[in-house]
Amino acid sequence: MFMFFDWTIFILIPSMILAMWAQGRVSTNLNKYAEVATKRGLNGATVATKILADHGLRDVKVERLPEHKAWGDHYDPKSRTVRLSPHVYDSHSISAVAVAVHEVGHAIQHDEGYSALAVRTGIFPAVKISSGAAMPLILAGFILGMMGFIAPEWSTILINIGIIFFAVTVVFHLITLPVEFNASKRAVELLEGGRYIEGEQEVAMTKRVLSAAAMTYVAAAAVAISQLIRFLLIANRR
Repeated sequence: MFMFFDWTIFILIPSMILAMWAQGRVSTNLNKYAEVATKRGLNGATVATKILADHGLRDVKVERLPEHKAWGDHYDPKSRTVRLSPHVYDSHSISAVAVAVHEVGHAIQHDEGYSALAVRTGIFPAVKISSGAAMPLILAGFILGMMGFIAPEWSTILINIGIIFFAVTVVFHLITLPVEFNASKRAVELLEGGRYIEGEQEVAMTKRVLSAAAMTYVAAAAVAISQLIRFLLIANRR
């Protein structure tokens, strides 16, 4: 039976449920606290710029992404730029400052030589190649072998190379977890320490936004691990 329609598909179900729950949770929290302005009334860009300056990172730019970029907030270590979507850059909300300073957390990680970030950045070029090639290689191995276009041993080689490439993306997901959790932890400490958020309520709301966002990375890692296990089981069964 073709690989995507056998019993191993059920291995993915728990992680897919987790991914849907995590995505729903982050959307709910981001939207909810996007309606709640901080007492300080500073927008995401201003808070990010101030915190960067406080840490001596005046060479790190804060840029506004184009209007069509609903999300996509990130820190680019190559250009040393924090890029924020319009509703994070301009907004005074809890969600906006939480997301903005999370990205500032990555800039500070970079400046401090945080090891997990350095490893993730270092392997990213290989991950881009491996993630794009993994599925085509696995599918080619199965389909060409099943149809008799290539010898069984070549089919096995293609599948195994594809699985190795996919395993690289799993490693990337795992390395991402401490990077993201650490950036969120830093964000809360920076916001609270600089009095950009005030009182237990604002701190609690900020933590809800960031913990919900962090769960999406956990879910992505779980899906990737489940898929890798599935590929290994199918390959072993052959």
